[in-house]
Amino acid sequence: RVGEDWIFLILLGLLMALVSWVVDFAIAICLQAQKWMYGGLESNVFLQYLAWVTYPVVLITFSAGFTQILAPQAVGSGIPEMKTILRGVVLKEYLTFKTFVAKVIGLTCALGSGMPLGKEGPFVHIASLCAALLSKFMSLFGGIYENESRNIEMLAAACAVGVGCCFAAPIGGVLFSIEVTSTFFAVRNYWRGFFAATFSAFIFRVLAVWNKDEETITALFKTRFRLDFPFDLQELPAFAVIGIASGFGGALFVYLNRLIVQFIRKQKTINKFLMKKRLLYPALVTLLVSTLTFPPGFGQFMAGKLTQKESLVTLLDNRTWAKQGIAEGFDYIGNSQAWNHPQVNVFVTLVLFIVMKFWMSALATTIPVPCGAFMPVFVIGAAFGRLVGESMAAWFPDGIHSDGTIYPIVPGGYAVVGAAALSGAVTHTVSTAVIVFELTGQISHILPVMIAVILANAVAQSLQPSLYDSIIRIKKLPYLPELGWGHHEKYNIRVEDIMIRDVTYITLNCCYRDLHDVLLAGHLKTLALLESKSMILLGSIERAQLQALLSLQLGRPRRLEYLRDRATAEKKRLSMVSHPGSEDGSQRVNQEVRFQVSTVLTTHTELNVTLFEVSHVWSPQYHTELNVTHYEVSHVWSPQYHTKLNVTHYEIAEWEENQLDEQVNFDNCKIDPAPFQLVERTSLHKTHTIFSLLGLDHAYVTSIGRLIGVVSLKEVSDTDHLDVRILCIFRHTFTVNTEAVPLQF
Repeated sequence: RVGEDWIFLILLGLLMALVSWVVDFAIAICLQAQKWMYGGLESNVFLQYLAWVTYPVVLITFSAGFTQILAPQAVGSGIPEMKTILRGVVLKEYLTFKTFVAKVIGLTCALGSGMPLGKEGPFVHIASLCAALLSKFMSLFGGIYENESRNIEMLAAACAVGVGCCFAAPIGGVLFSIEVTSTFFAVRNYWRGFFAATFSAFIFRVLAVWNKDEETITALFKTRFRLDFPFDLQELPAFAVIGIASGFGGALFVYLNRLIVQFIRKQKTINKFLMKKRLLYPALVTLLVSTLTFPPGFGQFMAGKLTQKESLVTLLDNRTWAKQGIAEGFDYIGNSQAWNHPQVNVFVTLVLFIVMKFWMSALATTIPVPCGAFMPVFVIGAAFGRLVGESMAAWFPDGIHSDGTIYPIVPGGYAVVGAAALSGAVTHTVSTAVIVFELTGQISHILPVMIAVILANAVAQSLQPSLYDSIIRIKKLPYLPELGWGHHEKYNIRVEDIMIRDVTYITLNCCYRDLHDVLLAGHLKTLALLESKSMILLGSIERAQLQALLSLQLGRPRRLEYLRDRATAEKKRLSMVSHPGSEDGSQRVNQEVRFQVSTVLTTHTELNVTLFEVSHVWSPQYHTELNVTHYEVSHVWSPQYHTKLNVTHYEIAEWEENQLDEQVNFDNCKIDPAPFQLVERTSLHKTHTIFSLLGLDHAYVTSIGRLIGVVSLKEVSDTDHLDVRILCIFRHTFTVNTEAVPLQF
């Protein structure tokens, strides 16, 4: 059993490392092609603009169209849906091969366009897709992968692999995946996540060395901060300011992202137009962003020609760019030159970069393509930290004096703190600190990073939900949110205050008519089974089981059996009136039989119904769809006597009535004898914890075994409108009726 896990995790890590490397390689080629086109048209600015704008528009439009046609489920990040799936909810078509192809190709084109989008969220989804497909493949050989609960465990490990192979950060990947996908985490899955993520990150970096991108296995964004004295205690207030400001910034980013989506949805005219022209919205957004980042245009004031990776590398540089707002004789080599503008100092460039990239990223992440938001936010946070670091370097040009030694300010360290703080604030995670350490390869700024990340989380969590929870609310996915801060009064709410008292149920001695009425009345997945007189809860039955019982009673086999019995009875009746050699008998037979055939070829003892083209006969009274032809129902041929039996619609309806009045036999029905139950005085806090821990979607409320109500995920999550004081008054003033309201059958 353990051996199977090791094999599965090695295959998963290897596969994801290959996918990550191939996607990065394809993205690098796409970005290089754009720069080649732009650089080859230096003589004509207009042609440069057309090349700069058309290239990303074409890639984004292709990504949106390809994804929409092949698998619309591949749109977006993927983490919100994985949170829902790991909770036990089944999302159709979300973990299929089609979705995998659409996600990989769509993500490659979207990131290759140079838009401010990320790959971390989509890679969590891609890793989950790989795990699901690998589980299906290995289940062909039998074993534990046919078990649904084991598949959930492997999906949890896959989420860690997705982050680990994306940033080559296995430890931070495991912790980040736990924080963003799990409310409660099973510790038995811990080693699986670490093993698969570490193996995947190792292979990912080995492939970079094999391709001669790196000389050896190093961090993805290697920094060279001094280790003997990385920062002074006097700088801690500046790091704290970065954390608090990042908390407000993260909450604003989530709010802005949700505001854009809700605005488009509420404007019915715009929404209808964009629904018809699905590719117009991504094309327009890409055109706007590309125009503003055009290097000879406004992009020259915000390092527009740099890609996200190049921007991050320059922002983490440990050398100071400016001193008191003036270039300090710093030699802007390579990509760092993009931040140096002859008319504008570096502070204005950084401010413009932060402001423009902030709303551009919030807007770009609403495009219907596979994309994430982690990397854009990470870069914006690094730019903000760099701005604070450059400001500190300008205020303290001689550095910090300590023990008679002068230590200059390191703005790159501030950039690291800002990147971790803002990304942590947007995602409501603390593990971004660990991801930063693995990305940079240095742990020297562990204290300021942790202080900033914790402060950013404290501020952001008190203002807005995380970006992933916000998307869950927008998409209305069946996920249970946290009770949150400042909701202590909800601890006084009980299940009896929020439960539904008008419960739909069936009894043990009910008839098929009751089943029919219950199935038509609603769309509940499971129904309570009660004892008739005492109303004691005996168990629960799935809707599919009840449909099977009803189909068995009214379906095609029973109808053909009825017609066969009719034919047999008619045969016996004709045998009694038919006497060979008797003219009177022959005359009586001729009067009874509509069609006389001179020769009888064969003698059949059973009914042989000739099937013409199959049609569906609809019983309007009970809405039962029967796969029986009209010829079969109305005219049944008895080959022995070549006699047609006339069965009228009235007789069919009478037969249905008789069948529906029979008592249901539950002997061969799968009944859950122990559905989850709560007592009426269970607190909302405890109910919320139980629902989150066990992944429940509903629970029955009983009093001494008697069913008095039902509470579902909707009631537990939708408690904001409840007034606790009124509930308490109602509870103490009135006697709550504990009897469930039966259906009037």
